[in-house]
Amino acid sequence: MKTNSFLILIIFLALSVSAQAQEKVVTANIKVYGNCGMCKNRIEKALDHKGIKKATWNTKAKSLEVIYVPSKITENKIHELVAAVGHDTDKVKAKEEVYSKLPYCCLYRDHDHSGIVD
Repeated sequence: MKTNSFLILIIFLALSVSAQAQEKVVTANIKVYGNCGMCKNRIEKALDHKGIKKATWNTKAKSLEVIYVPSKITENKIHELVAAVGHDTDKVKAKEEVYSKLPYCCLYRDHDHSGIVD
């Protein structure tokens, strides 16, 4: 009987440790500037990164929803990854030399693309 109780206790402890080991995920909504489907692809591809579970950019709302594991990546790093491919966020501005190499339709700072249908 003691052996069964001991095995049950070990299984219970193992399950408890396993549940604690599951990583906490956080959802962040970040303002990201861009215009079109090419911007969407570029932004989301930039976030194919360790610690990011899912990234979806809404073209019309200019809103990026990111589901990530904060123990593996910080929200600030997410802003930096997006800016590194030429897109300003509400916290980090893309470098001019990167921004200026974007296709014409993606130049959200310099041109009014409000008539572009996506």
